Amino acid sequence: MGMDKNRVLSVRELNLAAKQIIESGLPLLWVRGEISNFVSAASGHWYFSLKDEVAQVRCVMFRHKSQYLDFKPANGMQVEVLALASLYEARGDFQLNLEKMRPAGLGALFEAFERLKSKLEAEGLFDADRKRDLPMLPRQIGIVTSPQAAALRDVLRTLANRMPNVPVLLYPTPVQGEGAAQKIAQAIKTASQRAECDVLIVCRGGGSIEDLWAFNEEAVARAIAASHIPVVSGVGHETDFTIADFVADLRAATPTAAAQAVVPDRQELRQRLEQFRRQLLRAAARRFEQGMQQVDFLQRRLVHPAQRIRQQSERLAALQQRMRLAHAYVVQHQQGRWNGLWQRLRGQLPDVARLQEQQTNHARRLTAAMGRTLDRYDARLSALQQHLQLLDPQQVLARGYSVVRDAQGNIVQSSEDIALGEKLDIIFEQGAARVVVQEKSGPQAD
Repeated sequence: MGMDKNRVLSVRELNLAAKQIIESGLPLLWVRGEISNFVSAASGHWYFSLKDEVAQVRCVMFRHKSQYLDFKPANGMQVEVLALASLYEARGDFQLNLEKMRPAGLGALFEAFERLKSKLEAEGLFDADRKRDLPMLPRQIGIVTSPQAAALRDVLRTLANRMPNVPVLLYPTPVQGEGAAQKIAQAIKTASQRAECDVLIVCRGGGSIEDLWAFNEEAVARAIAASHIPVVSGVGHETDFTIADFVADLRAATPTAAAQAVVPDRQELRQRLEQFRRQLLRAAARRFEQGMQQVDFLQRRLVHPAQRIRQQSERLAALQQRMRLAHAYVVQHQQGRWNGLWQRLRGQLPDVARLQEQQTNHARRLTAAMGRTLDRYDARLSALQQHLQLLDPQQVLARGYSVVRDAQGNIVQSSEDIALGEKLDIIFEQGAARVVVQEKSGPQAD
């Protein structure tokens, strides 16, 4: 970070700046070394140094992180820590704040664990749909573990307390050491082939990752997956997870929890049975009471056959009467309807005699009207003929007058309309003549 070189810092400011540079520049990382000067404070926090041949660094692991470790660190122990580099401002000490810690050399084991876990998960061996339900009341329980294991005593004690009458069959096998994985796998196969048990517990007590490693081998995982008997895995403590846990039909946190999972508690089962018994008795009593109530109801409804026949006969007679009344009503209703329709139809029929009388009257009135109209037209025609005769030029000619026309046929009304030498036509009552104008007189005559 940028800083003025001429500025004078306090020690706190210097340590804070150094802390920020260290924490931002160094990521979360794994560091290997030997523990020395180990101190477990009353608060539960651990303080120690991690060193190699030429250097050392101070470390702190707080209680909320250290409580999940399955081993207790000690001086001289080679460990691998996952830590964040930091600076303790109060003293200016460079230190590692630890997130996780494991014995040195376990990194390869964890890598092998993750590789096998990913491989089997990809094959579907961890799928929930392939896991089987455990029987509620197994007839016999099988256990795969070492006869000397403390876990076996815990399982047997738990089974005896919960359900002592269920037989237990042990399939002995070493649970750690050289070749333990193959022997555990063979014991599981043997139990599956014999099919003597309804459920199988594969268990051992807690320990380091090396102690539990046999349950992380592929042979054990394959044997559990191939078992025809449901398998419960109870390996290590609650914080321990093995490959066998993922493949098993049920993973129990501890061997004791595995025993609790395969059989119900006898006292709880008795209480449940007693509860079911009381519920059954109450249900039977209610059913009996309902039956008695139903018998009383049916008894009240029970009728003597003769009385029932009489009731049915009376009901039949009532139905017949209703049918007759209904039929009479329908007939009456239809008759009234037809009468109404007939009256309406008659009302719509024409009065022929009246219509004929009206027609005769109309014809007589029409003839009289036509006669009067013709008389009026005859009188008017006679008047028009007389008037026309008065205007007829032929009548004028008959009185000695004549009509003069020029060569174009126009009537000559004035001497001014003709010229000397012009030919004119004179029309008489009888006949006509053509003349030539030799002289004319009148107003303005030459």
